[in-house]
Amino acid sequence: MSEQTTTADTKTAIAVTIAGSDSGGGAGIQADLKTFSALGVYGASVITALTAQNTLGVTGIHDVPPAFIAAQMDSVFSDLKVDAVKIGMLSRPEAIEAVAAGLDRHRLAAVVLDPVMIAASGDRLLVPEAIDSLRRQLLPRALLITPNLPEAAALLDEAAAADIAATRRQAEKLRALGARAVLIKGGHGEGPDSVDVLLDDEGFMELSAPRLATRNTHGTGCTLSSAIAAGLARGLVLRPAVEAAKAYLTRAIGAADRLEIGRGHGPVHHFHAWWGEGGK
Repeated sequence: MSEQTTTADTKTAIAVTIAGSDSGGGAGIQADLKTFSALGVYGASVITALTAQNTLGVTGIHDVPPAFIAAQMDSVFSDLKVDAVKIGMLSRPEAIEAVAAGLDRHRLAAVVLDPVMIAASGDRLLVPEAIDSLRRQLLPRALLITPNLPEAAALLDEAAAADIAATRRQAEKLRALGARAVLIKGGHGEGPDSVDVLLDDEGFMELSAPRLATRNTHGTGCTLSSAIAAGLARGLVLRPAVEAAKAYLTRAIGAADRLEIGRGHGPVHHFHAWWGEGGK
């Protein structure tokens, strides 16, 4: 399926991102909306936090009050016919509670949860006491969760998986906590290939792609989870949505060095299919 093709000419696919804002534009809400647009999906947003952030790191976080998170959700979901939801940065338990209540209030089912904890720069985006809230309140409400290796370990209070067998065991434990499906991303692993492990009702599936040599990996997790949500919004079932998202992200990472953004970890190239060499 073409990246620009929707499943029906008469229906506009709509996805919503519930996440933090990245003032540098490489991750968070900004990456999600770019991904939705690149994949032919109309994107709306619920902002949970503002970050003062660039390619070098995060210098400040301003949390949106939970009542205003709820107000944004009610405004968006009472009007738009939303096909899928991606959830990203939720830095505090109160924000997690507000989002969980909103999901229940609006009976949202196609939910992709990316349990964002640490930025590419190494800055913490989630206070430690929020991990239990995330585990208890959002995992059971998610169709799919997409932790990387350190995030999966933190959710389970274990060491990070060192091989595929350990990754599979952690996926089983995370699914036992209530998520209907688990995708553990292998970007933090070792070896020539980055291997993601998916566990769903059909069992295990591994998705492998060459590990590309670039420092421009800011927003990879946000981009993958929002690409999966975009696929779901277009009518794909879970496995094809995950496969298409993995392929899109791999191309976006491969084209990342065409961009010259900042002095640190630059973003992936969300619009690689449309922009020419040099990002122009």
